[in-house]
Amino acid sequence: MRDHPISPVTEPLQYRAIGVVRGIYRPESDDQLTRGVLIDSDGNELEAVVLGRMLTLMRRHLDMSTPHLWVVYPRCRESDQLHLQIAGIWEPSTLATAEASDTESVDAEASETQGSPDQLPEGDDFFSIRGELIFTKPEANELVVKVRQLPRADGFRPLPFKVQLTGELPLEHLRHFVSLDVRRQGQILSVESVEVIAPMPTRGGKGREGSRKGGARPRPAKT
Repeated sequence: MRDHPISPVTEPLQYRAIGVVRGIYRPESDDQLTRGVLIDSDGNELEAVVLGRMLTLMRRHLDMSTPHLWVVYPRCRESDQLHLQIAGIWEPSTLATAEASDTESVDAEASETQGSPDQLPEGDDFFSIRGELIFTKPEANELVVKVRQLPRADGFRPLPFKVQLTGELPLEHLRHFVSLDVRRQGQILSVESVEVIAPMPTRGGKGREGSRKGGARPRPAKT
């Protein structure tokens, strides 16, 4: 059992794109629960899909008419439209009473803590984005990070995906691995803090600043 929906980083070059969004999930229809919108407190509608392992928990234990803090994987199909994959829920007060068979199938496992167990130190709408900076335009407050995913159990290798963000990163950090703390603002993901980890290795095993012998290899995300 973890005490936070976003697990700690275990390797310097570990890819990931994960966050939390509080809102009411409204499916397209009663027959199509896996696709719909997530409505936040400001009335913004975020396009969303529900991953299969969440369905049982949603049907049996959640009041779908009230807001919940959802654990999500962000995708940016268009520059001004955020798409979310709902992978879990962070709500220890509810999960503590759910059946163990249900909670074990959810990524965002939780245990009861003192104080306000349903609140996170980072607050709502926090995202952690880690990957390769492939585009940056500081004067326009635009940047793009590429995130790689681990192969699936059946051997299928998902293609990398791009996350579009607002923020200023200098051009000298292009093709570097970066770790970003991000905040959702409506349909936009805005960078709050940046850590530049290392230049990305090239085919010859060298980064932009020379040889990286003995350096860590990038580790794809699980999403």
